[in-house]
Amino acid sequence: MSLDFLPLKTAANIVEGNALRLDWNEVVDKNRLNYIMGNPPFVGHNLRTDSQKEDMTYVFGQGEAESKLDYVICWYQRAIELMEASSSHITAAFVSTNSICQGESVPAFWKQFIIKHKAEIQFAYPTFIWDSEASSKAHVHCVILGFTHGSTDRSKKIYNGRDFTIVDHINPYIIAAPDVWLENRTNNPQGSLPKLTTGSQPMDYGNFILDSAEKDALVSRNPVMKKYIKPFIGAFEFLHDPIGQYSKYCLWLDKADLSEIRNITEVRERIENVQRQRSESKIDRVKKKADLPYLFCQIRQPKSSYLVIPRHSSQSRRYIPIGFMMPDIIAGDACTIIPNLGLYEFGVLTSNVHMAWVRVVCGRIKSDFRYQASVYNNFPWPHPTEEEKQRIVETAQGILNARTIYSSSCLADLYDPTFMPPELRKAHQENDKAVMAAYGIKKGDPAWQSESACVAMLMKLYQELTEKRG
Repeated sequence: MSLDFLPLKTAANIVEGNALRLDWNEVVDKNRLNYIMGNPPFVGHNLRTDSQKEDMTYVFGQGEAESKLDYVICWYQRAIELMEASSSHITAAFVSTNSICQGESVPAFWKQFIIKHKAEIQFAYPTFIWDSEASSKAHVHCVILGFTHGSTDRSKKIYNGRDFTIVDHINPYIIAAPDVWLENRTNNPQGSLPKLTTGSQPMDYGNFILDSAEKDALVSRNPVMKKYIKPFIGAFEFLHDPIGQYSKYCLWLDKADLSEIRNITEVRERIENVQRQRSESKIDRVKKKADLPYLFCQIRQPKSSYLVIPRHSSQSRRYIPIGFMMPDIIAGDACTIIPNLGLYEFGVLTSNVHMAWVRVVCGRIKSDFRYQASVYNNFPWPHPTEEEKQRIVETAQGILNARTIYSSSCLADLYDPTFMPPELRKAHQENDKAVMAAYGIKKGDPAWQSESACVAMLMKLYQELTEKRG
């Protein structure tokens, strides 16, 4: 096909209207069409207008999983439906928000797109930042995906700027690996691993959470409260409080002797405020908790030590800061927590292998990581020898030891990629080597040299695991 008509001049034929409601075949005969290209609107689930919500229902149907995803996938669906009805071989490509290749979008949309509609990705530009020309200079994180209906013998290309790599197959995570569908599998981790959950949700309207001065004043006036006030961490406090120090505390009255506190005026007032505001809530599960106003709305505090992973973490960090907490430190629901893990599991989860997996499969808030159950539950663990496992235990302890050298610092500072202390960086590098050895990754292997090759290896392991499970 000749492309001499580009750029468009007098041959332009512009049709105005709602692209999701128009009959595309009336705009261009599907049997004479070669290419579909576009830059559809970038609108997430929570920002759609009523009319855009109606468009999603029009394209996918009422209540379908896709209706919770980014508005841009409607254009993919309309394009593949036209391709299926065409006798011509059409290639489509859209600039899209990168969220469609992350987290729940992949199993929710791409599984049916590839299996049911037989779409195949032909080329892809992984995430890049598109700067708006508006005065506010909003940054949008985008991908470009080119796809066909049905497979082709053409080379598949993953671009990096002007350069590209030729691969046999591109999956929806934009990795040269098999198509895998990392379902949520909530509360269903592999093997004997403990469940991942979020911390306890106060739903207290500011009444249970105290700063240091408020805590000291309350205990000074009412010494009995000392045993009912616990250190409290949300994701922010976990990352930004100096290691082992706490800026926030909470009233923790689970299993409390209420006769000791019911006549403390300040405590009673706080609890009555919670009761009143919960009873006025429009959320049914919160309203029901007005009957127990002295307790957190949801209590998930472990009775043993537990591992904390901030639910959201900056994408600029090479390693998400994670760490152990004792059961008397109350974790809020901005924290992801896993009880009953040891140094071996900590070493694997804080390794570059797991972090590579996170960067590809996790959900995102803008560009920041959103750690969720599907990341942990679907992660393919190694099968180390006892010697390899012991080595990971040693290197994991080395990471914790390196942090203690800088105990006056917070984890956010220690894991700043520009200012990471040399002892901590070296400890992580030793741990990375130990974990890669447990996977059988040797120096010089593609998975040693390339993060994308490492994730491709993990996806093949995941595929083997799911095939064994049937």
